Amino acid sequence: MFSYILRRLFGVIPVMVIVGVFVFSLLHLAPGDPAAIIAGDNATEANIARIRTSLGLDRPLLEQFGIWAWATVRGDLGVSMFSGVPVTELVAQRAGPTVSLALTTMLVAVLLAVTLGVLAAWRAGSLLDRGVMGLAVAGFSVPVFVVGYLLVYFVALKWRWLPVQGYQPMSEGLWIWLRHLILPSLALGLAYVALIARITRASMLEVLSEDYMRTARAKGVATLPLLLRHALKNAAVPIITVIGIGVALLISGVVITESVFNIPGIGRLVVDAISRRDYPIIQGVMVLCAAVYVLINLVIDITYSLVDPRIRYN
Repeated sequence: MFSYILRRLFGVIPVMVIVGVFVFSLLHLAPGDPAAIIAGDNATEANIARIRTSLGLDRPLLEQFGIWAWATVRGDLGVSMFSGVPVTELVAQRAGPTVSLALTTMLVAVLLAVTLGVLAAWRAGSLLDRGVMGLAVAGFSVPVFVVGYLLVYFVALKWRWLPVQGYQPMSEGLWIWLRHLILPSLALGLAYVALIARITRASMLEVLSEDYMRTARAKGVATLPLLLRHALKNAAVPIITVIGIGVALLISGVVITESVFNIPGIGRLVVDAISRRDYPIIQGVMVLCAAVYVLINLVIDITYSLVDPRIRYN
């Protein structure tokens, strides 16, 4: 087990190097001059050149990358070109709403999707099964922002059940915190639920058709232990895989969801930074998101070995 985890940890290093090169190249090769944006419309060439020099943008790209990469390895993500505040401090200020939204979405979506997938496989071909598959198709077909605006119109504006937008920290009260997260979590989690439910159903159907499941039924094993202890455990690897893939949907969907519901999270921070071409913020957040995604996949790889010990020796 230790050697398996060690191999996975060493595999993370080249992935993060490639991500760093990609993030740096993508932003610096894009059209536009951040020094000119900072200087303003009426700035002279001398002012723009002075700002470019102070930011280090006049140096060769390879040298810029080396300086940025070494600072990133040491945990220094740079300083915002506009506010002068360290990127780590800006991210820390916005992390609370984003982490709250991501965790509530993931928790609700996984519990709901796995339950629906198991029930759909158990009642394959029934009205329940067709309803779950219809929900899955709708979840993939409707964009996040459309679902968000529909929820805002009906649930918040027309029926006035929940707040329209904004965020309140948990320190203000558990229910106040949850009330502001229900709508964005539903909007963000619909596609997530659809993805996991479909894979859960397909994996469960395959396991339920195995000979040892027919043997368990013949021995009189009750339905609930049959589905959870025998079927779901053996169908877990594909489900865990798709949960990891869903994290990518979650990261990309957070940006849109925070904009629709006016949540002051990291997604809004990135949108503002892109409009001003604030390189350090964009680079820092992209690297952090990539690191989180790689870390989650590492955890999923380790979970594989716990669910199926044979994977450790492959």
